Order: sequence, then C-alpha cells, then structure tokens
Amino acid sequence: MNILVTLDKGYLKPLCVMLHSLVQTNPDVHFDVYVMNRVFGKEEYGYLESRLCCKRLTFHDIKVEDGMLQDAPVTDRYPHEMYYRIFAAKFLPDSVDRILYLDPDLVVVKSLEKLYATDLGSSYFAAASHVGKPLRKINGIRLQMDCDGPYINSGVMLMNIALLRKEQDLGEVFRYIEKNKNLLFLPDQDVISAIYSSRIIAIDPYLYNMTERMLLSPKSIRRNIDFDWVQQNSAIIHYCGRNKPWKENYSGVLDCFYNRYSAEINQ
Repeated sequence: MNILVTLDKGYLKPLCVMLHSLVQTNPDVHFDVYVMNRVFGKEEYGYLESRLCCKRLTFHDIKVEDGMLQDAPVTDRYPHEMYYRIFAAKFLPDSVDRILYLDPDLVVVKSLEKLYATDLGSSYFAAASHVGKPLRKINGIRLQMDCDGPYINSGVMLMNIALLRKEQDLGEVFRYIEKNKNLLFLPDQDVISAIYSSRIIAIDPYLYNMTERMLLSPKSIRRNIDFDWVQQNSAIIHYCGRNKPWKENYSGVLDCFYNRYSAEINQ
C-alpha cells in the first residue's frame, strides 16, 4: 500500500504515532511511505526508523524545490508543505499509480484495505466532506466551484496518481491560487475542492475521517453515533483544527485513541 505524507519537522512525533497505528491495525500489509518535504534528512529518518522499528515500512524521500510555491498563500497553520499533496503526481515515481494521503494528526484504528481498493474510475480523488448542504453552497459561491460536488477535508485522500499524472494542469492550479488567494480559508482543500469537485468520489466521514466535532454534531446524535459506535465502526480518527491530543488543553473523548498508540511507541 502506498502512503503519502507531507509535513515539516514540527509534526515528526505525531507522524510516528500515525504510522505506528497504521501498522498495528493493518498487520498483513507492507507500506511504502512517500515523504514529500523540503528539509528532512538522516536525522529525521533515523528518528522515524528508531521509534517505529518495523520491517513493513519503507520510507521514500521526495524532495520539493523551495521556489515552486513562493506565491501561494501561507500562514503559521498552513505552510507550503500542505500544497504538496495537490502536486503529488508531479513528484512521485512512475511506478506509483495510486496513493493514500494521510495527515500526520490522525490515527488509524481499523483496516484501510477496503478504502485503498476503492474504484476511482475517472475520478482524481476519493475523500470525505465535513460540511452539510448549506455550508457546501456557501463554499461553492466563495470558491466558484461546482455546487453539486463535495467540499472535502483533505486530511484523508485516495489519489488517482496515474490519471493526475496524465491530465493535471499545474498552471490551472497556480492561476486559481493567484486569482483567489484572498478568499482561501483552508487553502489546500479549498483549491482541491474548487478545481476538482466534479472528479471527487465522496467517502463516508464517519468511517474514514471521524472528528471530535462530528461526534458532537446534531446529525450524529440523530443517527445514534456515539463513542461506542466510533469504537466499533470508525477506521480513522482525525484531530483536525487546533484541538490536538498531544496538547494539554485537548477537549473531548477521542484522544484516547491517540494516547493508546503514543504510549505503545514510548514504552
């Protein structure tokens, strides 16, 4: 299974926890982990290998040149690295035809083989949405996107690399960013949703992109989705936003999954 991660050094420890959870919950799978980055070296990969000690993980260093995204909007929360997933097809080797992008601020608690086997057909991405119809329409107007397409959370994405490599127009992405950079609140997923909304397969967020906010939502309450349901059904717990389980001010109940895997690699 091909896994893509993009990050800077600040997320090295959460990445260890995420990869450990991935290995533990998918015991029969070998993972080729492609790390798109600007600054990782022997020290960072040595840290990962020493903490994980797993023969089913093979790391591939994918360097991105510094000047490629110099005009893209960035903040302290949204560094240049978050754009790398958009351009993954440009940098990954030709042997990679599909890849599963995973944010480092999530944990995997069940098998991902069914997700990875999703038939992408002519779609570029398979991803989950965290927004309902009213907000989707607002985002559609804000981003000038196809309102019938999903506005995705980009933290979990199955990517059709073979098709993106063949068809993706990088100039279209740059032109969109330049034209709309003052309107981008969550730039990477804004860009992906706006440009590729008609080429995205929607996946179930409760299964593959579960969050604390979703657990507390009225929709979840109406559907009887509670902590026990999450334990039995969800495959990915995503700690998106500022509410991170490794911070002292974490609020919620889903940090127990992160804490379990973090404790295992710290033993």
